[in-house]
Amino acid sequence: MNDLPFGFSASGNDDDGRDKDQNSGQNPGAAGGFDPAMLGQLFNQLGSMFSGMGAGAGPGSAPGAVNYEVAASLARQQIGDFTPMLEKEQSVVADAVRLAEVWLDEQTTLPAGVTTTAAWTPVDWLENTMPTWRTLCDPVAEQMSKSIDAGMPEEARAQAGPMMGIISQLSGSMFGSQLGQGLGTLAKDVLTSTDIGLPLAPEHTGVLLPQAIAKFSEGLDLPGQEIIVFLAAREAAHIRLFTHVPWLKQRLLATVEEYARGIRIDFSGMTDLTQGIDPQELFSNPEKMEELMGSAASFEPQTTPEQQAALARLETILALIEGWVETVVTDALSDRIPSTPALTETMRRRRATGGPAEQAFATLIGLDLRPRKLREAADLWRRLAEASDITVRDGVWGHPDLLPDSEDIDSPAGFIDGVIGGGTSSFDDPMAELERTIAEEEKRRSEGTGEAGTGDSDQGDDQQP
Repeated sequence: MNDLPFGFSASGNDDDGRDKDQNSGQNPGAAGGFDPAMLGQLFNQLGSMFSGMGAGAGPGSAPGAVNYEVAASLARQQIGDFTPMLEKEQSVVADAVRLAEVWLDEQTTLPAGVTTTAAWTPVDWLENTMPTWRTLCDPVAEQMSKSIDAGMPEEARAQAGPMMGIISQLSGSMFGSQLGQGLGTLAKDVLTSTDIGLPLAPEHTGVLLPQAIAKFSEGLDLPGQEIIVFLAAREAAHIRLFTHVPWLKQRLLATVEEYARGIRIDFSGMTDLTQGIDPQELFSNPEKMEELMGSAASFEPQTTPEQQAALARLETILALIEGWVETVVTDALSDRIPSTPALTETMRRRRATGGPAEQAFATLIGLDLRPRKLREAADLWRRLAEASDITVRDGVWGHPDLLPDSEDIDSPAGFIDGVIGGGTSSFDDPMAELERTIAEEEKRRSEGTGEAGTGDSDQGDDQQP
């Protein structure tokens, strides 16, 4: 059923009175595969690397662990043509978010977090979310670079000589190329700014992407207006959570950094790789360069137990976020929008199967953004609200230590009993609960100091409150 509002339609329509944005020098077939122009850009960068060797190019002169100029350029080419947004699309998004916020107010104690709405093109998404991608990718890429520097055998380091600077810059360009291709695909696929479970847009901004929503709607025999309001409600619910749980975004980023710190690479074959390589030969002999790049790709990071633990924590918190959003949106819309159950199941499958975001992260750093226990997490939040109320349920977000863990998601009964048995006052005032916990820990430490004393009873009495 295709009844989407003006602008929420396939970008192939040329009769809507708007001019398509054209990429300068864009190969129209680039979106379907690797554009030769991309390869040309990479070789131009390689030329710059080699030309700078005589000027003392080295690890310190590298542009960074990820070359974001390459990433942005390749992503822009992957996006290709797009239709600029007009005021009508902006108005549709604003109306949908405004309506969704009214309905969400009835199902959560967290107040509205959206103060600005926007309809974005894929390029708008790319430009506005790049700062967050930098924050996510830098820790992993930088740790990879450190691991390369620390793990390379001394013999290989000595033989590499000026090649070290080239290897560093080449690594940054390769990371940038992988990221750019992933982001270019993702920019055309995401429906909202929080579609992958992370807050990518500027704070307090609710975003829908009309062209992607039109493509998403093509396979659904559902009213277009219902789809838009449903997605607006998901966006608004995500933003409520990230706005009023200030530690949440930082916890996600910290988990990515924990993953990065565990990166280790086996460089036992690096000596053979660099033996007898002439840097100038690489520039004049593309086959040699291809051989080097293929060999370097074999030095993949090894997954450590610490990384596995970080990934498990990331999956758990993403599942809790998605499960809470699903529960709140379903409760708010199910009596008003008949297609809510079908759309909820569609979004579950979409997140579970893994889209371009998951593929981009898996290719770049092996990091999986799929909330594998989304269904179980949603069931936990629903059962907790049924056993208490939405105030208790939402109060669990008051402090990270109050959140359920992976075992609680698998077996929620014990967690729910603990919350209900512990009363609701601590959840009504999370700061009071934190202060009480700190006071109890200080008391325990004080008592432990007294028990571990020298036996001087007078001194022990003085230490008691």
